[in-house]
Amino acid sequence: MLLDKIQSDLKSAQLARQEVNVSTLRLLLAEIKNAQIQKGEGLNDSEIVLIVQKEIKKRKEAASAFRLGSREEQALAEESESQVLAGYLPAQLSNEELTKIIETTINEMGATSISDMGKVIGSVMAKVKGQAEGGVVSSLVKEKLTP
Repeated sequence: MLLDKIQSDLKSAQLARQEVNVSTLRLLLAEIKNAQIQKGEGLNDSEIVLIVQKEIKKRKEAASAFRLGSREEQALAEESESQVLAGYLPAQLSNEELTKIIETTINEMGATSISDMGKVIGSVMAKVKGQAEGGVVSSLVKEKLTP
């Protein structure tokens, strides 16, 4: 189970004195715990993957903001945390594989215009389940539906 792996990796990082890994994994476990409390029960791996994706997105947005503010050191710190978190995501699909899934979904749904974009993205995200970032899916769907 993914939660067990994260907890085990935290212990290993503490023993190895890997400060970035320790702080990142502690924050991730806190987010998971908050989600469990909110849900009222334990989370399955797919729900944990969604939390990991959300945390990675936060780190990427923070890194961009730090770069805009000319704070490269903090941006690099956010990116290193993002890399730690990425290790808990399932293998990501290549653009070619993702494009095939998108094309198949568009054909199945009969989507023809940009107004169908939300439905197509929702369906594709359900199919890929954490194997692709929403932004990448969105841009590829938009590319396919734009005449």
